[in-house]
Amino acid sequence: MGRREHLAAFVPSLVTMAFSLLAAVDGMEITVPSLIYALNGTDIRLPCSFNSCYKVDNKQFSMNWTYRSCSNCSEETFIQFDKKIINQRLERFQNRVEFSGNPIKNDLSVMIRDVQLQDGGEYHCYVLNPPDRHKGTGKIRLEVLTEVPPERDSTVAVLVGASVGGFLAIVILFLVILKCVRRKKQQNLNSEDQKTEEDVKTDGEGNPEGELKASIPEAP
Repeated sequence: MGRREHLAAFVPSLVTMAFSLLAAVDGMEITVPSLIYALNGTDIRLPCSFNSCYKVDNKQFSMNWTYRSCSNCSEETFIQFDKKIINQRLERFQNRVEFSGNPIKNDLSVMIRDVQLQDGGEYHCYVLNPPDRHKGTGKIRLEVLTEVPPERDSTVAVLVGASVGGFLAIVILFLVILKCVRRKKQQNLNSEDQKTEEDVKTDGEGNPEGELKASIPEAP
């Protein structure tokens, strides 16, 4: 598969990702490539980043990477974050997998050293950043190649990919801003409602005593 085919396959995934984000404004946004090619015996980075309205608190933040060799196979956790990075060191990966991201910078990427043919499959990046209540999920399909694909003219594909990538970046930024604004408004409304409830409890019947007296006309 040539570079043009790589980009041609990647461009539709960018469009799909953009519309999926539009449909899930209330959830956490996870950004991952849907498909990655790696040459057998080389090192490959699996990127995963997230957007949240809240700062990362190590005491509440959680993350885990899982692997499964086929869509119907069970998932195996190989890296997770529980107050610190924990490498499960699965036998299939031995010591070839390491965490290369930084949760404080919203980067949850991992590195696979000396990629093997059996490393091909699905990789899932899960993240939860309270007070966000929705867990974010990203899925990457890794294809391991035995030889470098031939070089081909990919000028058009590069231009299309760059244009769609720029559009996707704008969409993600817009969604993050929109979600944060909505959450702040909801928090303000909840605070105002709570304050109102406390104010109207002064007479035990839901009305302040002063208002009750003012509503009773004086006898002539």
